[in-house]
Amino acid sequence: MTMIELLVAMAIGVTVTLAVSTLLVASENQKRITTSTNDADQTVVFTFSEIDRALRAAGSGFVQSNYSGSQGMLGCRLNMASGGVQYMPRTTAYPAPFSTNFLGGGAPPTALRLAPVLIGANQSDNSASDVLVVMAGSGSAGGVTRAVYGAGTNTNANIQVILENTVGFNQYDVVLVSQNGVTDCLIEEVNAVQPTSLTMNTNLSYYTPGTTTTLNSLASSTASVITPLGNESPGSSPNNVQFQMFGVGTDNTLYSYDFMQNAHLVLGAPGDVAQPIADQVIQMNALYGVALPATPAVFDHWVSPSDAGYDIISVMNSATTQASIVAVRVAIVVRGEYFDKNAVSPTSLTIFSGLVNAAGNQLQKTVTLPGPNAQHYRYRVYEFTVPLRDMIVLAGGP
Repeated sequence: MTMIELLVAMAIGVTVTLAVSTLLVASENQKRITTSTNDADQTVVFTFSEIDRALRAAGSGFVQSNYSGSQGMLGCRLNMASGGVQYMPRTTAYPAPFSTNFLGGGAPPTALRLAPVLIGANQSDNSASDVLVVMAGSGSAGGVTRAVYGAGTNTNANIQVILENTVGFNQYDVVLVSQNGVTDCLIEEVNAVQPTSLTMNTNLSYYTPGTTTTLNSLASSTASVITPLGNESPGSSPNNVQFQMFGVGTDNTLYSYDFMQNAHLVLGAPGDVAQPIADQVIQMNALYGVALPATPAVFDHWVSPSDAGYDIISVMNSATTQASIVAVRVAIVVRGEYFDKNAVSPTSLTIFSGLVNAAGNQLQKTVTLPGPNAQHYRYRVYEFTVPLRDMIVLAGGP
């Protein structure tokens, strides 16, 4: 081989090597982008599944009461205790990511009231995401509120509630004890079932003696009602009654929190901690879907939780407003894990584009991407609408 042939061969070899190397680098880069995007898709699919399941059950077991005028006692102030420990109303701050802004933050936060769905605008700890609160019992157990039929034999440790009959009740049923015109409602658990009475006592996972309003006083009044929420047999999975909320932390993680402490009280899991659901969640926001009084079961327009009369405190305190909410629209912004050396994303994203409220005001919201290198990641925006089937039925729908 001559020198010229050798040089030509080397030039061809170097060219082929560079071409193959460039192809491999591009292929690996595309692989990482695809993997990162797929991870984001999987994150939001799982997140959607969790939130959708919770929202579709919102209000189950208590919004449809057959007791005239009670509407499941929407708006009553929730009281729950166990073993002498008061869980609701809270006396301490909620755990992160609900500790800074949710219901005023700090200790004690504003007390929660019974509501199928609540949206706390920008009340997650990252100050940009909403807190989504969902309350649901078991539809098969609820919907049949019973009136207290007479005063039973009550002591501090053993409370008897007299009913006309106890058909359908079982030991370890979780019930809501309430009364029209009384602010507080109490979450209790049934210890024993007799033909015409239920017994609650201090040995149970849920036993709320009450403070401002006592169980003794409610159980002694024929104006009180008992609403079954579900059953929490010891050692069984506590999925029957779900009072929970969702929010995004400063670590870009979506969390859920069970403010009834089911897993802790029934299964012995660690208490008072939020559970991470998915990482790389940058922001979550939601809108109320509202019906008009003239067509109470038909969606009419969207409402921001920042609009007048729809802040979380106002909704909590108004059974009428709660009953008008028939859907929720959720927007989630998810970030891929792959860091690109080049800026590949805009400085901000838009959610709820094109949506307006009853006054015609735009509800779209700008999401500012966090961090100095935010544009070097890829983002996906997902929006989905969930009809609240129990609220639609309550409003007279099919």
